[in-house]
Amino acid sequence: MGINFENSLKLKRRNNMGYKNLLPSTVGFDRLLSTIDDFDSLFLEGRKAASYPPYNIVKTDDTNYTIEIAVAGFKRNDLDVVTEGNKLTVSGKISGEDRRDYLHRGIGTRDFTHNFTLSDTVVVKSADIVNGLLLVQLENIIPEEKKPRKIEIGNELLLENGN
Repeated sequence: MGINFENSLKLKRRNNMGYKNLLPSTVGFDRLLSTIDDFDSLFLEGRKAASYPPYNIVKTDDTNYTIEIAVAGFKRNDLDVVTEGNKLTVSGKISGEDRRDYLHRGIGTRDFTHNFTLSDTVVVKSADIVNGLLLVQLENIIPEEKKPRKIEIGNELLLENGN
């Protein structure tokens, strides 16, 4: 059974109470619900997600991802890749002035900023430019305590309390 987010959006708009009350049996999803609220605000306000320069998000295996951003015309020192908390910001700004006389200019080199929201367990491993693409390598590192494990049912608590 899945959540119908379209109906959730309607409910939120009608009640103006957010998603927090929609899932009363969940624990620890505060940031996820806050992120959904942020996306909801983005769409309700009619703002579009940044589309320049174009980018791909590729899942390379179960724990690794690559963000590919087309950065033709940008040099390494024109680009910034910054993480702060669970936010990854990639920005580009051409340094210096291009004084060439173009007959046709089809390669865009305007300033840009892309913001990506990362899970708590995703870390940025590296970034490099290969064949005109900025490749940002990400890894989802799941701590041992977060991995599935079987919980044995026993009477340890009864023995500790002396009952």
